Amino acid sequence: MNPRHVAAAAAADTAAILAFCALGRRSHDEGVHVAGLSKTAWPFLSGTAVGWLLSRGWRAPGALRPTGLVVWLSTVIVGMVLRKVSSATVAAPFVAVTSAVTAVLLLGWRAATGVR
Repeated sequence: MNPRHVAAAAAADTAAILAFCALGRRSHDEGVHVAGLSKTAWPFLSGTAVGWLLSRGWRAPGALRPTGLVVWLSTVIVGMVLRKVSSATVAAPFVAVTSAVTAVLLLGWRAATGVR
């Protein structure tokens, strides 16, 4: 796989998670500043990185399956576990919204571009 495609896919996933976190912080009137965004995003970005490793995302970074699905599931599962151990919110409605929005973001760009 072309290293530029891998870097672009990793950047797209990172941007998707940062956008999700910024929108969430804004909708809860928490402010969108670097410190707050970092605090909110680190568990999900960690999950995204785990997903890339588990799926070997560099092989087919734009593929819905397996890369996209593994990255999405890891983002949600690892992100929620890390939030829980760091005493952050993990309420069922939050998990549901997180799952839905990150699915649209992480799987959506892959579906829209059709890039493998």
